[in-house]
Amino acid sequence: MTAPAGIAESNAVDTVSGVLRIINGDSGPAQAERWAQVCSGSGSCIPRCKDGVNPRFMLTLARLAMQRRATSEEQHSKGANAFAAMGRGVRILSRMQLAPEVLARFRTEASANPQVVFYTGCNVLKTPHIVLLCLDILDALGVSYQVMGGPGDCCGVLQFRTGDLDASGRVAYRTTDRFAATGAAKVLSWCPTCQVQIGENVLPGRRTESAGALSYELEAFVIYVASQLDRLKPLLRHRVEKRVGLHEHPGVAGVTEAAVSLLRAIPGLDFVDLEQPRVGWMCNTLQPLPAYKRDVHRSVLEAAAQAGVTTLAGVYHACHRELCSHETEWPFQVVNFLELIGESMGISREDHFKRLKKMNDANAVIADVMDLIEKHGLRLDEVRDVIERDLLGEQSLPLRPSAITPV
Repeated sequence: MTAPAGIAESNAVDTVSGVLRIINGDSGPAQAERWAQVCSGSGSCIPRCKDGVNPRFMLTLARLAMQRRATSEEQHSKGANAFAAMGRGVRILSRMQLAPEVLARFRTEASANPQVVFYTGCNVLKTPHIVLLCLDILDALGVSYQVMGGPGDCCGVLQFRTGDLDASGRVAYRTTDRFAATGAAKVLSWCPTCQVQIGENVLPGRRTESAGALSYELEAFVIYVASQLDRLKPLLRHRVEKRVGLHEHPGVAGVTEAAVSLLRAIPGLDFVDLEQPRVGWMCNTLQPLPAYKRDVHRSVLEAAAQAGVTTLAGVYHACHRELCSHETEWPFQVVNFLELIGESMGISREDHFKRLKKMNDANAVIADVMDLIEKHGLRLDEVRDVIERDLLGEQSLPLRPSAITPV
């Protein structure tokens, strides 16, 4: 991220020394603060350090120290407001897409000795077809699971980012203690933000406090499914005659490789390496550099078109929310890669989020989902606000005018 941030020519020793001063509560040079601000969490720095330092965690601590320059009241207010906005978006968008009886699948009762906990995190519930596909795959594999997630089982990252460590710790430790209470040997995280927040920022401290080993292993869902490929292959019964490129992020090590191995296992599917920059752990980690983020999106769309793909597949939900509407202006589909696995298994979950976003009109969206608005008892003013901010407003690379169809 140093080149897009304009600090690639800065003296490395001075920059790192500045970061260490920031962590210790002092001020650092501008390039040190800039490096901490723009780190997208790709993680490619981690294996490069021969001294065993995790630079990603180092920069996390620097950002935390910078946030804690604010008063405790300011930290708490910012974290609480961010959490409230996230919770409102998750609650309303999920209910705009699914009936109550379908949403109930996300609140499974505690089962006796589940093999795994499927941990959704929070924001993937805005694109609930992805969650349903995850559960369909676990069901097909015969894996017993308990679903946890949503704002009630948050990883605490929003409070952590504002420096409110008291609130973040309460939220995160409550969630991780609930993981342990299930007795499951594995917690399968869907969200890369939750994987990094819990895996790097939360559990190491919890392990130290309890002076013992964790009772469960935290693993990315995609990596787990790839590890079950021998059991999954017989379920991939239908050919998927599509030429597919993958929108990749390297932040959680092994996820991209796992997704590629799963796609290559689908009969009939022609996988194409788009050879694009691999940065961040999701598109939203590029937000400190909005122009660069737009360039990344533009580049992957252009590469997909040049490669002649029929389908551009993403792995994560935040990327899908921003890229899916570009389907209207390019000659290929934009899907989550689990949809292709589901297609081969004979499983289909409609992407209501994409369908609604492609309308590009708040009034049209409200008219389309009015039955669910009434069924869930949602307030119309809140629905409109969420549509404008979280559905239509989340669009880093604007659609070309010719791609917008008046409703």
